[in-house]
Amino acid sequence: MSLRKLFCTAAVAACLVTVTPPAGAVEQSQPDEIDALPFMPAPATQVWATRTLSAQPGQQQPQFLRLDIAQLTPRFVTGDSPSTVKITGKIVNVGDRKVSDIVLRLERGEPLESEDDLRKALREPAAAEFIQPNFTKVADALEAGQQQDFTLEVPLRGNAPTSLAIEQPGIYPILANINGRPDYGGQARLAALSTLLPVLGVPGGETKGRPGAAAKLTVLWPIADRPRLVRTGGEGQSELVDDELVASLSATGRLYGLLQAYEQAIGSMSTSMCLAIDPDLLRTIQAMSTGYRVRGGVEGTGRAEAKLWLDRLKLAVTGRCVVALPYADADLVALNRAKLTNMRTLALTDGPKLIQQILGVQPLPDFVWPEDGVLDQPTFDELTTPQPEQKYAGMKSVLLDPTGLADAPGTGPVGIAGQHPVTAVKIDSMVSDALQGSASRPRTLSGVTTPVESQPVSVQNALSVLVFRAGWQGDGRNVLVTPPRRWNAPLSEMTEFLSTAQRLLASGYATQTGLEELTKATPTVTTAKVTYPPEAGAREISATIADAVTRQSAELNGMVASMQQEDSEHATPGDLSDPLWLGLLRAMSGAWRSNEEGARSTAYISQAELNSLTGMVGVTPPASPILLGSGDSPIPVTITNKLDVRVTVRIVLADTPGIRKLDLADQVLPARGERVVRVPVEVLRSGRFPVNVRLTTPEGVALGDTVKLEVSSSAYGTITVIVTVIAAIALVLLSGRRIYKRVRARNGENGGDAPSIENVTPEKSSA
Repeated sequence: MSLRKLFCTAAVAACLVTVTPPAGAVEQSQPDEIDALPFMPAPATQVWATRTLSAQPGQQQPQFLRLDIAQLTPRFVTGDSPSTVKITGKIVNVGDRKVSDIVLRLERGEPLESEDDLRKALREPAAAEFIQPNFTKVADALEAGQQQDFTLEVPLRGNAPTSLAIEQPGIYPILANINGRPDYGGQARLAALSTLLPVLGVPGGETKGRPGAAAKLTVLWPIADRPRLVRTGGEGQSELVDDELVASLSATGRLYGLLQAYEQAIGSMSTSMCLAIDPDLLRTIQAMSTGYRVRGGVEGTGRAEAKLWLDRLKLAVTGRCVVALPYADADLVALNRAKLTNMRTLALTDGPKLIQQILGVQPLPDFVWPEDGVLDQPTFDELTTPQPEQKYAGMKSVLLDPTGLADAPGTGPVGIAGQHPVTAVKIDSMVSDALQGSASRPRTLSGVTTPVESQPVSVQNALSVLVFRAGWQGDGRNVLVTPPRRWNAPLSEMTEFLSTAQRLLASGYATQTGLEELTKATPTVTTAKVTYPPEAGAREISATIADAVTRQSAELNGMVASMQQEDSEHATPGDLSDPLWLGLLRAMSGAWRSNEEGARSTAYISQAELNSLTGMVGVTPPASPILLGSGDSPIPVTITNKLDVRVTVRIVLADTPGIRKLDLADQVLPARGERVVRVPVEVLRSGRFPVNVRLTTPEGVALGDTVKLEVSSSAYGTITVIVTVIAAIALVLLSGRRIYKRVRARNGENGGDAPSIENVTPEKSSA
């Protein structure tokens, strides 16, 4: 065989279904059959999920075409839907060579009959080659970099060459299949997109009858974001990390879309829909609405957008169900592991008060929705224990993923026994997980995808599962849907999902059930237990961040212990410390799971804010060197307190050769006050001494900077005097002894043996 033929054969064999993966996508091993390929999910602007086929070890898969589908109509087929399926989009040549004879067809598989079938289809797209209509030409050829828009419309039923031949209701796998012939290769599938199509009724044909008992639908709609607030202040004085929320609050932004989708749906889903709000986000947007600055000093630009969004939210939630997420969506398990008990309690008590203050609505009391919907046993026990001194009544109800529970059959609320019994409401993991995006947690917790799968499934798949729950299972099950906490789907996708829910409610396939009703229901099972999957532990905030927050917490505790309120007109210690505690919670936010850099940056900011507080108390450097007139003269030290509270401080002198420190009682600095304290020392010798002085709290927390004092002394210290006196006495005694010996020698006390003094050289006196 010629070299050219070998090359062509290899090129044809390598022409597998591929699309450009998103940054950071993790490839996984896939089947080898070309007609049963799984596909990587598309970006949020697309309708269908797509996946790439991973290369064999040592191989790199070529990429020729990318298929972007902008619209699929209808997304949910009923008896009054159009009789055709229409898809529009574009095909892009992302390879390095021309591709010719580009054709497209829409294929379908056999309907999925059971929940297990659906779960398998969400793990790996089901085969969609049961019906393979004729191809439709899209383009004669595309050069590298070129693209071609297309519209494909095919009949849902009938015997037409391009028909999907759907004659009965079902959940159908469908596949948009693009074939083409790249230069130096043969005709092959070059791109594809796969999803599920729910058919509740065939236009002009059979309609699925209502089940025996309608599904009980509840939707918990999250309004959350990653922490961005540095500090709050008066008008124009608040500070944010960045100004990215402006885009999110604007007409095409994520938070704007979440609120608008909620506003559009709440009229017909007033009972079944509940908002889950992050109090830290609420505080951030309120601060923006009064003017703010971005870290670095730049003036923020989102005041108008923040005020408009906040006013709309206030109006939308009036009289509605609201749930408070833990403040800054803090990782409760990580806080408990780090023994940050006060912070964990603050995360659950500050939020409801803030929501009521800003929005004028009372959140569901004593209710907790933890990150990932799971808690370990120690954290669960702590959360259920009342703490009257902190005005914490204890958790009475909790929202958990099914993998966070054991011995909890069914879909209804269950009771968790113990000293303080708790009602656990269960998330519908299959629907909720189908809404997760690529930045969300791997679906190992609910079993929707395999452990190595890190790609999302689309809203289209999620609404297909919801239709299956309501239209096929018919057992009156609870279906509680929780989109991702920081869901980043386009408004069109959010509204598409909610409109599907509304149609199911209107047609009687589902009924509305309020979240509060579930929390107050009498559990049929009272022996459930909490479990904590290992995968959840691996996703907690890292020990490095937790250790940093623990150190800052100890510093802040020490600072608070040293502060007292001056009088009723001055600030309280809590006025100064509470914002810093909230800053520490931001560093422990669940938003930083899988984002170590973001957590480090937030911990750095919280440390800077803490340093700013402790730096308000310190030693004021003197204008000139300090002269000591005697060996026991004290060193005058000026200490200053710029805070609005009294502070108890301790003056610490570093060890200095030539100076000995003496005991000094702790000093109390008045609010906004300054004092000159004479620090007792003992000078051991004369000379000039550099003395380092700093302040600490009685617990040892450093305050302000260390200041170097130049101390000069010409006086002798006590020890110097004693040494001098002893030396003088010794000199006198030695001199007396010498004189005594000479006198004895002169008087001949040695008798006849005394030597004659003649011819003797006189001894020189050493005195």
